[in-house]
Amino acid sequence: MSFSWLTCSLLLGTLCAGYSLGEAETRECVYYNDNWRTERTNQSGFERCEGEKDKRLHCYSSWLNSSGTIKLVKKGCWLDDFNCYDRQECVSMEENPQVFFCCCEGNYCNERFTHLPDLIGIGNRVKIRPPPRVPSLLNVLVYSLLPLCVLSLALVLALWMYRHRKPPYGHVDLSEDPGLTPPSPSVGLKPLQLLEIKARGRFGCVWKAQLMSEYVAVKVFPVQDKQSWINERDIFLTPGMRHENLLRYIAAEKHGSNLETELWLITEFHERGSLTDHLKGNTVSWGDLCHIAETMSRGLAYLHEDIPSYKGEGPKPTIAHRDFKSKNVMVRDDLSAIIGDFGLAVRFEPGKPPGDTHGQVGTRRYMAPEVLEGAINFQRDSFLRIDMYAMGLVLWELVSRCTVTDVGEYMLPFEEEIGQHPTLEDLQDVVVHKKMRPAIKDCWLKHPGLNQMCETIEECWDHDAEARLSAGCVEERIGQISRTTSSTTSDSPVSIVTSLTNEDLPPKESST
Repeated sequence: MSFSWLTCSLLLGTLCAGYSLGEAETRECVYYNDNWRTERTNQSGFERCEGEKDKRLHCYSSWLNSSGTIKLVKKGCWLDDFNCYDRQECVSMEENPQVFFCCCEGNYCNERFTHLPDLIGIGNRVKIRPPPRVPSLLNVLVYSLLPLCVLSLALVLALWMYRHRKPPYGHVDLSEDPGLTPPSPSVGLKPLQLLEIKARGRFGCVWKAQLMSEYVAVKVFPVQDKQSWINERDIFLTPGMRHENLLRYIAAEKHGSNLETELWLITEFHERGSLTDHLKGNTVSWGDLCHIAETMSRGLAYLHEDIPSYKGEGPKPTIAHRDFKSKNVMVRDDLSAIIGDFGLAVRFEPGKPPGDTHGQVGTRRYMAPEVLEGAINFQRDSFLRIDMYAMGLVLWELVSRCTVTDVGEYMLPFEEEIGQHPTLEDLQDVVVHKKMRPAIKDCWLKHPGLNQMCETIEECWDHDAEARLSAGCVEERIGQISRTTSSTTSDSPVSIVTSLTNEDLPPKESST
């Protein structure tokens, strides 16, 4: 046995030596962009390749072949892809692709590109394969010790895959098999490369992906959730939906056929993830709390607003989110909040029916009392007030992680009262019948800013829906609280400052 392992070690050493000879370091690639005018880039030249440490870099080419006429689409650098390993020439192996694609290793290896499909001999057709590059002596060693070494390499590969594919966010259910990586086709002839799963939700999983030089998020819906994909795509395509505190839409695509169909929604990507993820791993200062809360309420206020035609676009209708929660709020690097996940959102356009306004939808924990007891008035304002109840719970999550008071472990709303997996009956009993809300600690009320923030929270989750604040009023209040306390409030647990009076705050207003 020791002899076998020694022999395998020698073989692995030989393989490594062969690899070091075969792998060509890629630092620069030939660059070309047929769509350079629209994308405002250079048309051709050279591209310096940059990537993450310990990952390999490659060059690529993509082109079209229309009846024998070759039209070059793009050339440039490509991220670590095992399909490109040890390829010194750029060769496309697919039979009849819509867009030809090849990748290789070595500086400027994509200057020339060819199509060499792996054809199976039928009649006059012959099987064409690229010539082997491995030395004959190495072949002998590989075949003689193949079983033992394959097992060893499989274990190493399994460990590598686990470390690189493990979803880093806390809310991902690791017990679920993420499945095989879907293919990475093109978005408008731009190569799109899926990298790793970042999250799982009710309607599918979210991948981090590379679209040219930009990281993007790809939300993958199974075909049975087609209606949610259509709804979210249509919400994103609504006129006026571009706002700094709403998630930026890029594209929607359909892949595969029949039962294997997948529906993709491509948006901007944020490395920090959701507000849930951020609060699980981090506390927030008073300044951070105000910034996140103000930008979050600004995004929801804009979503709720009815805006006339602007800059050539049609009028933006009022939109109710209907699944507002901390998991559906993304966080930028500067801690600005961005609202996303519009799969359950509904538009209220004048003269048109609002579509599916089934009452009891959303995430159970964040459901307003009237939703839990099925007593919704199916009017525009009623749905906006449901969003505001959930906004109060998210603001409570923020306050619970603020460093100006004693900070405990992150907990979801009602987790302390009824646990992590409450039933509908549990919430109906606590929220509707007992009229309970997440606990507001006495120490929070001793801080002048948090005291006013807690008053705002209580007015957001008021049991009487018509008494709740509007998102615009919350934005205005938080801005005023932040400005009034910024010069006098420290992030220490004890801060003796004159509290704001109720008259200092913007008054309640209708959530219309």
